[in-house]
Amino acid sequence: MTDHAHTVPATAMQNHERIGAFIDWATRWRVLLAILFLAVFPWFAPYTALAVNILIFGLFAMGFNLIYGYAGMLSFGHAAVFGLGAYGCGIPIAKFGVPWFLALPLGVAVAGIAAAIIGWLATRTRGIYFAMVTLALSQVVYYIVFQSVPLTGGEDGLRGVSVPEIRIGPMQVNLLDPMTKYYAILVVVAAALWIFSRILNSPFGAVIEALRENEMRATACGYDVTRMRWLVFVLSGMFSGLAGALYAIHLSIVPIETLHYFTSANVLMMTLLGGMGTFFGPFLGAFCYLLLQDVISVVTTHWQLVVGALFVFLILFFPRGIWGSIIHWLRP
Repeated sequence: MTDHAHTVPATAMQNHERIGAFIDWATRWRVLLAILFLAVFPWFAPYTALAVNILIFGLFAMGFNLIYGYAGMLSFGHAAVFGLGAYGCGIPIAKFGVPWFLALPLGVAVAGIAAAIIGWLATRTRGIYFAMVTLALSQVVYYIVFQSVPLTGGEDGLRGVSVPEIRIGPMQVNLLDPMTKYYAILVVVAAALWIFSRILNSPFGAVIEALRENEMRATACGYDVTRMRWLVFVLSGMFSGLAGALYAIHLSIVPIETLHYFTSANVLMMTLLGGMGTFFGPFLGAFCYLLLQDVISVVTTHWQLVVGALFVFLILFFPRGIWGSIIHWLRP
């Protein structure tokens, strides 16, 4: 009887140790595991175009997660950097015939400059004031782009962002094929995932999380909190701008809706659904949100009501998000 009583807890402890070791291993190889999952994902998605959207919006949510999930700053203005990344890439292609490999970094640069300006103004505030300032500045960007009809197309959006193929030496990659387009975009997303992981694993990544946990303690440790918050905002904006640039190439147009505050609300929902402050959560959140939108919108025009009700349910019963809750349950 005594031996049996000691065996059960010992077995449970061994299981906990195995789970903990597995989580540590998965964390160490998270970039590779995420890329492998995304590599096979289009074969299980309902259709490839949806998989491409999930890939792009997962990257967008990942960028937003850096500012919200890791640094603890709620921004309602990330539609501005996402949209400017799309316009910054699309306008050179559509209006000036710039090659895609130059237009893509141009989109990221435009988003980064916008993030630097918005962040410089917004990071001097805290809490709800920060959220409202980012929202207000985002609406300013929306209005400027909306009125710049000769350059942006105004209400009709920017058209003619045509990238039918990519030439790499003698090799030609046909982007008109949805599956080929998915894997071409995955190469860029994979590089972004690696850079994102390097940021999180660096000393700067530890400072980012320190800002979320206790700004006063970070200040006491000698960090310039305002400058660090600004740097996080710029980095987050550049990741989001990259997603916007890829979105422009994917659609061949840039809708004015990319700059609408609904886009900021959508990326917030994706991040919360997947699990803020988790590495893979944003992609899972993008998958759940876009899949629900795609399926339910076929059944009813009031799909937003259904998705909103499911969102409230998940927030109430899975406050850490889907991926965050799974990790919490598995972690010993």
